[in-house]
Amino acid sequence: MSRTIEFLIFPDFQLLDAAGPLTAFEAAGRAPPADETSFRNRADSAYRLRVVARHAGPVTSSSGVQLVAEGFTGDPIDTLIVAGGWGTREASACAETLAYVRDTARRARRVASVCSGAFVLAAAGLLDGKRATTHWARAAEFTRAYPQVRVEPDRIFVRDGTVWTSAGITAGIDLALALIAEDLGEAAAKRAAQQLVVYHRRPGGQSQFSALLETDHPESRFSPVLAWARERLDERLSVEHLADRAAMSSRHFARAFVAETGMTPAKAIERLRLEAARERVEGSAEPIEGIAAYAGFRDPERMRRAFLRAFGQPPQAMRRHARLGEMAG
Repeated sequence: MSRTIEFLIFPDFQLLDAAGPLTAFEAAGRAPPADETSFRNRADSAYRLRVVARHAGPVTSSSGVQLVAEGFTGDPIDTLIVAGGWGTREASACAETLAYVRDTARRARRVASVCSGAFVLAAAGLLDGKRATTHWARAAEFTRAYPQVRVEPDRIFVRDGTVWTSAGITAGIDLALALIAEDLGEAAAKRAAQQLVVYHRRPGGQSQFSALLETDHPESRFSPVLAWARERLDERLSVEHLADRAAMSSRHFARAFVAETGMTPAKAIERLRLEAARERVEGSAEPIEGIAAYAGFRDPERMRRAFLRAFGQPPQAMRRHARLGEMAG
């Protein structure tokens, strides 16, 4: 029996937020299984894909390209996926859209969002008390707007019960592959990833792409502090030390830092250390023990645990993958 996957879009939605997951589900339906004779039946039965919007007809994305959507319906569906994009600001304030999301969430088996589509789910009350993520560039804004949501800004996607949220834009493909794995099994998700020529499970979190954005913004009041910390990763960089450098009290510094960056000072320092350690792990033959000391992790085991949390694999595995990539190139 096919599962109906419904994509909610709106004016100024991000095209890839919808098109990426749509293509992943299509690939899952059309990727040939082990038994080639069942290919046609599988393609016909895996998923039924539908795009909906408040008003039926062409809906213009932020790029100017349009998708043709059906109007809101009360039809039974399996999964609702809300796209992100600049239009989420208006969609999050649209009573009709929020009512549809709430009603559909009651009928659907699961609900998901891509990128800033999490703002729509949060505005509908579906993320209250739950863990969630969104695009790293809007994580701080999301934290301020919805303090009742436990934001995990470095995750590619987060599942909390029947609600899934994903990071920015292409992370919608990662989300779709995870949903496919839940529906059809890991083998089907792997085949779909092969068709798309993407990672089946992308290594790492958003920090590898954001590269601690705050340090690249000279207007940020914390840029000088983080630049100073980057040069002293092998030293003890407690909140007290950072606050003293910023000429602020520890409590005020911690609160202001979270409000501006969407993460704690300790998490920011760990990201800096991970960034520095990863560069040496992948780009040199330096012993892991020496890299751990250089980056301030003190011992290799502590660095290994941090790598597993952030990148999903230990330093040795990342070094091997980097070497293989160089050989393939």
